[in-house]
Amino acid sequence: MFFRGVLIGLAIAAPVGAIGVLCIRRTLAHGRAIGLATGLGAASADAVYGAIAAFGLAAAAAFLVEQAAWLRIIGGVILVWIGWRTFTAEPSGTTAEDAARVWPAYASAFALTITNPSTIISFAAVFAGLGLVGSGGGAGGAAMLVLGVFCGSAAWWLLLSSVVGMMRERVGLRAMRAVNRVSGAIVAALGLAALTTGAGLLA
Repeated sequence: MFFRGVLIGLAIAAPVGAIGVLCIRRTLAHGRAIGLATGLGAASADAVYGAIAAFGLAAAAAFLVEQAAWLRIIGGVILVWIGWRTFTAEPSGTTAEDAARVWPAYASAFALTITNPSTIISFAAVFAGLGLVGSGGGAGGAAMLVLGVFCGSAAWWLLLSSVVGMMRERVGLRAMRAVNRVSGAIVAALGLAALTTGAGLLA
């Protein structure tokens, strides 16, 4: 169950989305620790949703699905704000690790991931499709599955932040400014898309 969870965590984390863009940009701008903290925030939220699916917490899942519109709107607002801050940020020209940004990076990524209700639907579909729910092992098996999901997701973010971190010192101020503009625009666009979807669900 643990290794199955690892594979699921990798599969959920690997597709490039808003968190992937933020992880890359923050690693280039502030160092590997900040990029990894961003990924671990997403991995923690993945584990929360994985636990809801694995333990069969139907009431919690139903509540999250019912609040999908508002969750998307909240997540969209956060994404637009982060996108704007990123777009307008000016590179500092220093390669020193900024430890003060670790917890804010973690918290913002956790908030963005936890406000994406499609994540719980994805986990529920994957677990059911693979026959992992109710396949034996009880609470212990479900716990190992969730632990595997977290470890698989965390492993992906560790790999991504490490690879990007190796290129950090080669990125000059002009290139970093371009990274800020492009990544900020992408994140803001994803936020506007989430806001549009949420508003559509409320209509």
